[in-house]
Amino acid sequence: MNTTHHAHWPTGLPFTLTAPQTSVYENLEISARRYPDKVAIIYYDSILTYAQLHAQVLALAGYLQHSCGVARGDRVLLNMQNSPQFVIAFYAILRADAMVVPVNPMLMTEELRHYVEDSGAVVAITSQEVFPKLAPLVGHSGLRQAIVATYADYLDTPTTLTVPEFIRAPRDVPATPGVVTWHEAISANRTPQPHLAGTTDLAVMPYTSGTTGKPKGCVHTHRSLMFTAVASPCWSIGVMPDSVTLAVLPFFHVTGMQVSMNMAIFSGGAIAILPRWDRDVAGQLITRYGVTSWTSIPTMMIDFLSNPRLAEYDISSLRRVSGGGAAMPAAIAQKLLDLTGLEYMEGYGLSETMAATHTNPAQRMKKQCLGIPVFNVDSRVIDPVTLQPLAPNEVGEIVMAGPQVFEGYWNDPQKTREAFVEIEGKPFFRSGDLGYMDDEGFFFFTDRLKRMINASGFKVWPAEVESMMYQHPAIQECCVIAARDAYRGETVKAVIVRKPGVDVTADEIMLWAHDTMAAYKVPKLVEFVDTLPKSATGKVMWRTLQEKELGDGSK
Repeated sequence: MNTTHHAHWPTGLPFTLTAPQTSVYENLEISARRYPDKVAIIYYDSILTYAQLHAQVLALAGYLQHSCGVARGDRVLLNMQNSPQFVIAFYAILRADAMVVPVNPMLMTEELRHYVEDSGAVVAITSQEVFPKLAPLVGHSGLRQAIVATYADYLDTPTTLTVPEFIRAPRDVPATPGVVTWHEAISANRTPQPHLAGTTDLAVMPYTSGTTGKPKGCVHTHRSLMFTAVASPCWSIGVMPDSVTLAVLPFFHVTGMQVSMNMAIFSGGAIAILPRWDRDVAGQLITRYGVTSWTSIPTMMIDFLSNPRLAEYDISSLRRVSGGGAAMPAAIAQKLLDLTGLEYMEGYGLSETMAATHTNPAQRMKKQCLGIPVFNVDSRVIDPVTLQPLAPNEVGEIVMAGPQVFEGYWNDPQKTREAFVEIEGKPFFRSGDLGYMDDEGFFFFTDRLKRMINASGFKVWPAEVESMMYQHPAIQECCVIAARDAYRGETVKAVIVRKPGVDVTADEIMLWAHDTMAAYKVPKLVEFVDTLPKSATGKVMWRTLQEKELGDGSK
């Protein structure tokens, strides 16, 4: 096992962790028993206690079993924005001994069809603004029923916070065969059958982003789901029963699901839910409810810290600010440190690993670094062709083994076999990410294996160039892609969003870049845009820009 990083292990913590050998639902049951009157969910200014949350979970679980016929091991599609209903539905599905299939609420009908048919989902729990896209599938492809929620049902307290119109919309669910409202399902107040699911039962199946074909279901049991739900608060200072977590990352994504939702439920803390990113509402929630823990992504943090109203908010309650998905620009991390005294804790994980396998230790954080392997994780860097281990500081593919690694891809044994490599008799998951481990055992991300730009034989890693481009004072956001070049084969192109009120030319950017990085890395083309395309999780969709540039999506 790679133990290079043990010299920098968080003070007082063991190298291995034993998670409860139970279902993840039982975390909620225990927290509700311990803290029945404690705040579990903050939804703008409306509140649900742990006792109220647990009661609604039981009612919905009973409805799923008795009225929808959901049985142990069945898949239930969960398709809505961050909301109290998402948390209730998630735990109700687990309580019903079924498997959650969380999907992006931005998906259209034909995209949803793949998730329904591939997973074999028998019931869908969705929201009324999403339902029209799901409606054509109900009664077809095995999807028997749909439960449709109205977000406004849980806005029972007047608020001065800005609430999006789709959240405030009154209940409006058309009478359709096989469709019931959330209100009807909860009001039926059915008692669920005894809970049978254990650590090896199917729990959650998030889908990959589908960058190499159709999205694939990542099969996770309660064991892998439980491990990161428990490991995250143990690793991170500031996550305790008195914690308030700001949930801005989508719950359908493993990071939001684990670090913003399941970790808080396990700890008995409160979750301040924000269905759609709004930097002012985020600031108001931190101020109003004393938010202590916030996991974000760089694009959100850039937007939050560039808010001209930032000084109006008291963010001194924050004890932990973390994130991943992309390296945090050094200038932004420094601004956060100057403002709060907090280092931005970066981590790394994938859908296949149910969130983090690597995180920076609190007492020894490195900037733009994935961190070190967390409890029970063995991680290496290998040559992606020969599959042989590489020495420190050599770039190769990051692989990992640990209790949070998935069982495999749903109904795809071939892809599952290809996803693993055996090292020292142990299966390691191949991340598809290039990076290296330094002499102290810290891991660094270089780029996606398929994103490298080959410019006259020189290997250019877009993420590295982007990191340097963020040092330019006029650049708010930047995405680096490949462009065709008759002489070099490929060349570097930068797609840039300028900071408001700043005027800078492409020539000025390229001239500056020549003084900042090696000549072969310098963007030879610069395009200015108003915004960069982003996924529902806020990640810049580099592939969309790449395909637009090349025209055939061949990169």
